[in-house]
Amino acid sequence: MFREITLGQYYPVDSVIHRLDPRVKLMGTLVFLVALFIVNSWTMYGVAAIVLAVLIKLSNVPFKFMTKGLKSILILLLISVSFNLFLTPGEPLFQFGILKISHEGLEIALKMGIRLVLLVLGSSLMTLTTTPNQLTDGMEKGLGIFKKIGVPVHEISMMMSIALRFIPILVEETDKIMKAQQARGADFESGNIIDRAKAMVPILVPLFISAFRRANDLAMAMEARCYHGGEGRTKMKPLKYEGRDRAAYLLMIIYLAVCIASRFVKLI
Repeated sequence: MFREITLGQYYPVDSVIHRLDPRVKLMGTLVFLVALFIVNSWTMYGVAAIVLAVLIKLSNVPFKFMTKGLKSILILLLISVSFNLFLTPGEPLFQFGILKISHEGLEIALKMGIRLVLLVLGSSLMTLTTTPNQLTDGMEKGLGIFKKIGVPVHEISMMMSIALRFIPILVEETDKIMKAQQARGADFESGNIIDRAKAMVPILVPLFISAFRRANDLAMAMEARCYHGGEGRTKMKPLKYEGRDRAAYLLMIIYLAVCIASRFVKLI
């Protein structure tokens, strides 16, 4: 399961999406996620899926690689769908004992599942097409206005970038620990959910030790290079908007406007 996590990884290919300014991709991801919570019709969910499919095609990232990340949220997806499916009151469609599926519950559960899938795919697309350095520069530049009120923008950007970068590293470390323990007779597959959860506990101790060791090594490396934050630092590749970035912003505005307008128009 851990090997299927794609969030935080970077897929190095050349594409239109890869060449976009990181500020555009950050804003685009935010707009896409906000729009998912604005729309509430099957038609607009279809439009969102088509938009995301086009973006994935333009990114040159294999769709099969993108969907690998969905396996890691399967349990969360099932829990969210089940709660909405069985606990939403309304016109009953099916009832077995205390379990009841209503028409409203079925609709809400399906929409929640679609929303969660699109949310994960949209977030993964940003990290797969943007390096950690680009993410840091984009966040720092995009949030630069908050420096005037004392917000440590560079430190926050660096922290979030490092956190994203450590996701695939910790996933790989977890996989190594699991394989090492399986070679010594550990069983992570058999038993019910509770038994599997208990079997995962011995993984946490070496994983935390490894994480703290990596964090300490990173801190020592930054200190050895005289890192003192973003004040006065220059960029080897300064961010600069180009024509494709302005076109992307225009498409974002149009998409968000269509999503907002859909709330006031009766759609299926």
